[in-house]
Amino acid sequence: MAKPTLTTDSPIKRQKPTHHHHQPLIPGLPDDIAQLCLSHVHPSILYSVCHAWRRLIYSPCFPPFLSLYAIFTSSIDQNDCNSYSNPIQFLTLDSFSSRWDSIPPPPSLNLLLRHPAFISRNLPVQSVSIGGQLILVAATGHDFYPALPRPLVFNPLSQKAWTFGPPLATPRRWCAAGASRGALYVASGIGSHFSMDVATSVEKWDLMNKKKKWEKMKLLKNGKYCRDAVDAVGWRGKLCMVNVKGDAAKEGVVYDVERNTWEEMAEGMVAGWRGPVAAMDEQVMYVVAESKGALRRYDAERDCWEEIMESERLIGAQQIAAAGGRVCCVCGGDGGGLVVVDVVAKPPRLLLLDTPPGLEPVALHILPRMCHPDF
Repeated sequence: MAKPTLTTDSPIKRQKPTHHHHQPLIPGLPDDIAQLCLSHVHPSILYSVCHAWRRLIYSPCFPPFLSLYAIFTSSIDQNDCNSYSNPIQFLTLDSFSSRWDSIPPPPSLNLLLRHPAFISRNLPVQSVSIGGQLILVAATGHDFYPALPRPLVFNPLSQKAWTFGPPLATPRRWCAAGASRGALYVASGIGSHFSMDVATSVEKWDLMNKKKKWEKMKLLKNGKYCRDAVDAVGWRGKLCMVNVKGDAAKEGVVYDVERNTWEEMAEGMVAGWRGPVAAMDEQVMYVVAESKGALRRYDAERDCWEEIMESERLIGAQQIAAAGGRVCCVCGGDGGGLVVVDVVAKPPRLLLLDTPPGLEPVALHILPRMCHPDF
């Protein structure tokens, strides 16, 4: 039976793949009929059978399965903030070959990730996944100004790779960023300098709107949400966010995307928000309590977080992503690295992923795999 983690339900137009030396996918059947038959087989099985089927699963005519994408920074010379002209790298993990592949780089980025004034932490690069696309939203430039006047959008299924989103009315950093129902939201943050107008502002970009523009939404009640770069988690038609990361006491608010209103976060939700949070399909919300390494699921009816599992590998969790029955975690504890938890399995299974030498992950996303027509 196909694992729920590696397939997507989105239909795509089936095309006949081109090969340098044509080999029938299934002898005796036209390739278009063979493609229909093979599309119902789990890609991990097709990968192991023959080269023709392996090429097929990476071609545009095969339904895209989900892959892990990660943003890395160098783990060498961390005290030298000017050592690297390209401070971040974008890689995707081929789960069948266990190989990290580079994705096309974005336009030149003038990013500042480390500075002597911030000894114990990296300056954040904020990214959001929405509609199968990766969007760079906010970062800090070398002049300590916002580095991104407009979002950068990566579509793994597009030949253009990176494109520009519409300019923000106020470019910002240290903001709350998230997605809900096909729209990207940024809230609060700091522009070129602190401003209460920016710290309470909320902007929305509906990616389905062909006009490609940001809309101003209802203001936050205060400017407390520019203290840290936080995730606004899309969950059941709402955006949930807190004012600081980590295991510290915090305040939380919830934005209703349909009514354009803000309300206080439920007491149990904010009490259990003790680490990075992500929602699977915007329906089920997970948290990793970073001090204990406990993965939990939110129960809205009881307003509490139910424990799924606890592991030392999850201690110090920095960011998580959830899709396809998996919760993937960037860990900052002993050993660090990337951890994947299969939350569908009974009991849940944990897998530690190897990362490229000399690189440390700072963010991850789960998106459709890239096409490799010449695989």
